[in-house]
Amino acid sequence: MRTDPGTVDWSAALEWAQEKLGDPAGDVRRLSGGWTSTMLAISGDGHEPAVLRLMTNEPWRTHGEPLTTRESEIQRMLAATDVPAPRSLALDATGERCGHPAHLMTLLPGRIEPQRDDAASLVRFAELLASIHAIEATIDVRSYQSWAWEAKFVVPAWATDAGLWEDAFALLRGEPPAYEPCFIHRDFQPRNVLWDRDEITGVVDWVETSIGPAWLDVAHCATNLAIMHSNEVADRFADAYVTTTGRPPQPYFDVMDVVGFLPPPGRASFITDPAELARLEQRLAVVLPRCR
Repeated sequence: MRTDPGTVDWSAALEWAQEKLGDPAGDVRRLSGGWTSTMLAISGDGHEPAVLRLMTNEPWRTHGEPLTTRESEIQRMLAATDVPAPRSLALDATGERCGHPAHLMTLLPGRIEPQRDDAASLVRFAELLASIHAIEATIDVRSYQSWAWEAKFVVPAWATDAGLWEDAFALLRGEPPAYEPCFIHRDFQPRNVLWDRDEITGVVDWVETSIGPAWLDVAHCATNLAIMHSNEVADRFADAYVTTTGRPPQPYFDVMDVVGFLPPPGRASFITDPAELARLEQRLAVVLPRCR
């Protein structure tokens, strides 16, 4: 076996994965990205390509058993739908064999292309998200959780408009608007969508799947697009979703999503680029007035 997973010894996890795949030979490479996990691609002559998720990063590792279990259950359910999700192959949710909570699944073709901001791609994003929201869950799926916790209601040191953030915190201390619950991905964004040329080939990372407001998925993708590109790109995606589904915007959830990007006290932010932080604040400046 030729491996290049980094400096950490993943031998126990790979031994388990290859037992499940039924093929001791193959190549292993570490996939890029992954805030929560180490993702290893495994190929071999005797099985289809697979991905091994190892929940190695805190605080997700502590909650790795329910997270990996949820992803496995959701993927098994999605196998009966047209949504292009990986198929779950095996689960070591407690990490008894792998040393970390682990989920083995199929490797989908394609690659992430977060740079896409053209009109056709944004429409495809919107249509894909609409198809996810149309799914009727056949298993119990948890209710969504806000990522804008009270502990995060602290004006960030890099902010240029403290009042803007304080107004957002005040809004979120109130009750959210009524919404029609539906199946949501909960982390739908360009880094979780795979492309092959101009076709979407997969949606990955189903650990946070929930029942909740459709607009929270729209908001999360829009915030990511605003951070990576601009508010104009974010709004074009949101408009495409409204055109596709007829669902009206719920800007309260846009504000919830922006604040959710703030780190809790004592933790570093996922976003470190000053330009991206500025665009996050600019997104808040656009969506907060829409709540009035």
